[in-house]
Amino acid sequence: MSKRPPRQAIALSYDGAQAPTLTAKGDDELAEAILALAREHEVPIYENAELVRLLARMELGDSIPEALYLTIAEIIAFAWQLKGKVPVGFQDEPLGERDITPEPKSLPRPE
Repeated sequence: MSKRPPRQAIALSYDGAQAPTLTAKGDDELAEAILALAREHEVPIYENAELVRLLARMELGDSIPEALYLTIAEIIAFAWQLKGKVPVGFQDEPLGERDITPEPKSLPRPE
């Protein structure tokens, strides 16, 4: 009989200026409490067991590793879209109607 792996959850904090940091992590009951708090405060939840396993190895307060910047940035951007927030100056145009090689800019923090 195989025992199922424990349910894990992590929480990240992002201030818009520094790399996101690990603010909570836990297994089973603590994982459920983290998820319940997220739901209570309408924080979008992204489920990816492999990513959670990677991030759960970190210590609380650690910044995410540089190798995960793009992955986490895509998740944050998606969460912003779910809440109807976009960076200042963002224009949602089909790829054919705009230059796809814009100058790199730092993204402003949503209001």
